[in-house]
Amino acid sequence: MLDVAALIVGAGPAGAVAALNLAPSRPVLLIERRPEAPPRIGESLPPAARRLLADMGLWDRFLAEGHAPCYGNRAVWGSETPAVTDFLRDPDGHGWHLDRARFDAWLRCVAEMRGAELLAPASVSTIARDGDAWAVLLDTPTGPRPVRARLVIDAGGRAAPVARLLGARAVADDRLVAGWVYGVDRAPRHAMTYVEAVEDGFWYTAPLPGRRRVLAFHTDADLASARVAADRGALIAHARRTRGLSDELAAADFVPDAPAAAFTAAHGARLDPCAGPGWLAAGDAAVRFDPIASQGLLNAMFTGLAAAEAADRMLDGETAAIDEYTETVRGIFDAYRRHRALYYAEERRWPEAPFWRRRQ
Repeated sequence: MLDVAALIVGAGPAGAVAALNLAPSRPVLLIERRPEAPPRIGESLPPAARRLLADMGLWDRFLAEGHAPCYGNRAVWGSETPAVTDFLRDPDGHGWHLDRARFDAWLRCVAEMRGAELLAPASVSTIARDGDAWAVLLDTPTGPRPVRARLVIDAGGRAAPVARLLGARAVADDRLVAGWVYGVDRAPRHAMTYVEAVEDGFWYTAPLPGRRRVLAFHTDADLASARVAADRGALIAHARRTRGLSDELAAADFVPDAPAAAFTAAHGARLDPCAGPGWLAAGDAAVRFDPIASQGLLNAMFTGLAAAEAADRMLDGETAAIDEYTETVRGIFDAYRRHRALYYAEERRWPEAPFWRRRQ
């Protein structure tokens, strides 16, 4: 049986960041149900990520990865006239448009370099308390594998697989979903994110490294427009009919090349509770953001670091670390909800449309 100080479930940004910060001082097993980092929506890092990466000793290595700069955002929101927010005066400089799969794989690699053991594919089959530790049975391609872990960090994304087994539940604040496709920009232009509100939701598009682009549509799961978001042909046709967005895509000579639209839940939510004796949740497992906040990836990294620090204290017997971590996550979610409400309140052009009426 493998005996570790911490078992981290999920090797996305939150789990990998927790592992790379905890592994230098503790035996860590990091598991992931997918053998390779998959394509994900959420390709932007804001300028504030610079400080977080520097604090973890990753800044120079991140720059060497060669991700594309993001110099600001253009938004058609609350008005037909695009508004531009640039990063010229931001003390942290510009943000980044990422090759997300490569970024996630890089964080996993750093975690291993710092001493974490990575097991993929693997998932938790059963978990039970065993004295002052957890008895965990992992499901792997070679058969069941028992692990004894003093502490477990659930960084398994929206599914929160361990936290749910332990009785935690997600509290969602709406029914937002997203459909998206990738493609190529044959005439790349500027390095800015573009957002446009429409009657049944909002659009997001951004250039990516390698002359790539993501195009995403957000709406509510119970609206007819959700079928558009989930269907590649309908999504692209809808984008071509959206005035400002169609101009943006035409100027970049965007050509979708994904065979199908990806589709996922995109609503904000918090886990209740997000921590307990011997366990913590981080990233989307703990708190999830509406993509309009543009904070999901930064939050995953921040809570991964905070979870590593809290876990280290918990392993030293500091019981107060649980409550303090819970308060940190609650504060993040409360601030997000305030800012989200203010941003949605700026859009008043369709007061009777269900999507916008729900958000006023």
